[in-house]
Amino acid sequence: MSDEEREEKELDLSSPEVVTKYKSAAEIVNKALQLVLSECKPKAKIVDLCEKGDKFIREQSGNLYKKKKIERGVAFPTCISVNNIVCHYSPLASDETVLEDGDIVKIDMGCHIDGFIAVVAHTHVLQQGAVTGRAADVITAANTAAEVALRLVRPGKKNKDVTEAIQKVAAAYDCKIVEGVLSHQMKQFVIDGNKVVLSVTSPDTRVDEAEFEENEVYSIDIVTTTGDGKPKLLDEKQTTIYKRAVDKNYLLKMKSSRFIFSEISQKFPIMPFSARSLDEKRARLGLAECVNHDLLQQYPVLHEKPGDLVAHIKFTVLLMPNGSDRITAHPLQELQPAKTIDDPYIKAWLALPTKTKKKGGGKKKKGKKGEKDEDTEAMDDDATAASKE
Repeated sequence: MSDEEREEKELDLSSPEVVTKYKSAAEIVNKALQLVLSECKPKAKIVDLCEKGDKFIREQSGNLYKKKKIERGVAFPTCISVNNIVCHYSPLASDETVLEDGDIVKIDMGCHIDGFIAVVAHTHVLQQGAVTGRAADVITAANTAAEVALRLVRPGKKNKDVTEAIQKVAAAYDCKIVEGVLSHQMKQFVIDGNKVVLSVTSPDTRVDEAEFEENEVYSIDIVTTTGDGKPKLLDEKQTTIYKRAVDKNYLLKMKSSRFIFSEISQKFPIMPFSARSLDEKRARLGLAECVNHDLLQQYPVLHEKPGDLVAHIKFTVLLMPNGSDRITAHPLQELQPAKTIDDPYIKAWLALPTKTKKKGGGKKKKGKKGEKDEDTEAMDDDATAASKE
């Protein structure tokens, strides 16, 4: 084994230290989500909530591994997208937008420890009592699709199996999966790896077929809508989240651009960041030139049509030898959807176990135990076949 291969092996989930760092990041981001959610009240300023989320992640991650010189902190800036806004709404300090009673609030955030990333997104309606009607349908659709994805993102399965299944789940609630949302494999310092799960198949968007493997980590990203699932960019000025394109270089012409790009390269060389973390006046001019020459990747703020409702569930899953370990999540409020799941294939997917029982040496015992394992495999095969119908 070469040094490079040995280093790669040490940096995946076969290393207990790596697993610990993923779970430490997950614990912090779960607590950050809880904090932000507790502050989501009518008339709360969205920018204040985003700043609280980011500050909590920075402070809590800074308390870990103090004796080691490792990077840690925000892996994805806190976003709070409301109602028909799909994602990535993380306004600048000058923004005065507030939450209102009845808003469907989507919180999205991430933390990393030594580049090992945990991300989460959660949807909550600002109201007392159970959520009913189409709001309950769209949130339940996202959550059920996430539960199905958790059971299908497992070694031996293909990314296309997940794409087909989550669309089937959304349709059962008379909702749609939003186009253009991708679930990514994650590695150390890589939030958007090459292995991808497409949310919706379309002629315009294609990804390579890939098979999930043991010791991989994935960010599973599910966005459902009561609309047509084809969101649009309405205002480029709302875009505030960027990521350095490390493979691109260009000699910037403007002084403000060079200043901002130098600051970005020092503070945020790899992870996504919010323009709120930069000098706002200089950033507006400087960021534009950086984007125009592909030095930065944008995370645009997309919208469905007014009146459409959007829900977002995202979680991080570790594909461990003993099964899938979902490390980021938050309980949903009480939901009373009008639709119910009657599809036998969706029920079969939901019945799949997330953990696998491995006997000594990885061998299966014969007899009744072995028969049970075969039954589980048969159910798995039926569910996969169903996703292709």
